[in-house]
Amino acid sequence: MNDDTVTPAEGLMSFETSARTDVGRVRKLNEDSLLVQPMSGLWLVADGMGGHTAGDFASQAIVAEMETIGVPAGAMDLRARFMDRLTRANATIQAHAVEVGRGTIGATVAALIIQQDHFACIWSGDSRVYRMRGQKLTRVTRDHTEVQALLDAGSITAEQAESWPRKNVITRAIGVTELPECDMVEGTLEDGDLFLLCSDGLTEYFEDSELAEVLYEGVDFPLDGMCAHLVGTALARGGKDNVSVVIVRCHRLSLPGLAVDGEYPEFRGLQ
Repeated sequence: MNDDTVTPAEGLMSFETSARTDVGRVRKLNEDSLLVQPMSGLWLVADGMGGHTAGDFASQAIVAEMETIGVPAGAMDLRARFMDRLTRANATIQAHAVEVGRGTIGATVAALIIQQDHFACIWSGDSRVYRMRGQKLTRVTRDHTEVQALLDAGSITAEQAESWPRKNVITRAIGVTELPECDMVEGTLEDGDLFLLCSDGLTEYFEDSELAEVLYEGVDFPLDGMCAHLVGTALARGGKDNVSVVIVRCHRLSLPGLAVDGEYPEFRGLQ
């Protein structure tokens, strides 16, 4: 999937996008869902949990609601629309869990929303958003997992976390609480910023340092190849989970100049 779209908000930024998802080498069902909707200023990865009729339903419910966002009036409007749709999806997932009698089901979500040169990342669970700016990779999101909570509390070391037996236990997801529980990070875009959204099926097989190398080396190349490389490497290294990636490259647009030698050509001839 590839797209090259100018944001409707005053044409300040344009975006290249590529996205790819794969069921992996072990699972029979892909519970990941993606959304690429540049005209709304929205990119999203959702990773379902609960198996057939559960995890796939949960991630698809999130995407189905987000597809109705439309074109927002600005950054605050987009954020409000996003949270409204996420709340609806949360209720839909909970109702489905009661209907099928499968207990708790849900989905992680990691989203990038952009209006003009302002961005926000909103997430719940362990799907991630990274930003590559120049030569520096920043993990924008912070995992909602048991092991991350232990790390934050100083109860275990980074080395212990690598082999922690409950490493993949998440502490937040959409559909498991009465209302969505999310975190958000905001910032200002710069020309050339590159964002990677991914499910844990990718980060299971990549250290952040290796992701930085891949994203930096591919900074001037087509995004489809970068997506294919990331997903293909995860599969080659085991592919025990579904793996999904969305990459967004941002370009600042130059606004057309109006002044010529101190004059404004649109006013010539008017007295």
